[in-house]
Amino acid sequence: RMMTSRSEYRLLLRQDNADIRLRKIGYEVGLVSKEQYDYVEYKKQVIDSECERLHQTIVGANETVQSFLRSMESTELKKGTSLAELICRPELSYEKVAPIDPERKEYAPDIVEQIDINMKYEGYISRQLHQIEQFKKLESKVIPEDFDYNDVLSLRREARQKLIEFKPVNIGQASRISGVNPADISVLVVYMEQFYRGKGRTLNSEEE
Repeated sequence: RMMTSRSEYRLLLRQDNADIRLRKIGYEVGLVSKEQYDYVEYKKQVIDSECERLHQTIVGANETVQSFLRSMESTELKKGTSLAELICRPELSYEKVAPIDPERKEYAPDIVEQIDINMKYEGYISRQLHQIEQFKKLESKVIPEDFDYNDVLSLRREARQKLIEFKPVNIGQASRISGVNPADISVLVVYMEQFYRGKGRTLNSEEE
């Protein structure tokens, strides 16, 4: 079975967004109907536009809003804030803020679920997307032949043993070794950056 810890970007590879991630591929290989594909495209568009609207919709610290927040046992506002920020509160959700969001439309349950998740975990998702971009840049970064993994004290013992055994030539290869997880790669990258910085250099790529 697929181990969650072996998924590089498990925050993005969720069950609830599988249709958004994979339906296009299914359609291209003939496993998904045009109707199903069109619905997912519509769903993506609605989610994106609604999330943007929530960020742009500001509610003031008026009595209607304050009364609503008190009824939900949520902290009252000292100044206007966006609906997106309110939804991020653990005691609130996209559905729960409906009474103070008169412009919202009715959507199918699966769309509502995705909007709520995107709002709740937006910060974490953005961070992981940034991490993906960083790792793409590091994919071809060379590891010196004489690099001593024993110096990287934060590496797990299993990861250190595997790296010493396989001697990957770059970060990309290291990340694909069984027994070396994304956390180990993060530790390795940080150490190598410090290692090169101390020598007045930067991580070299295979192209250099």
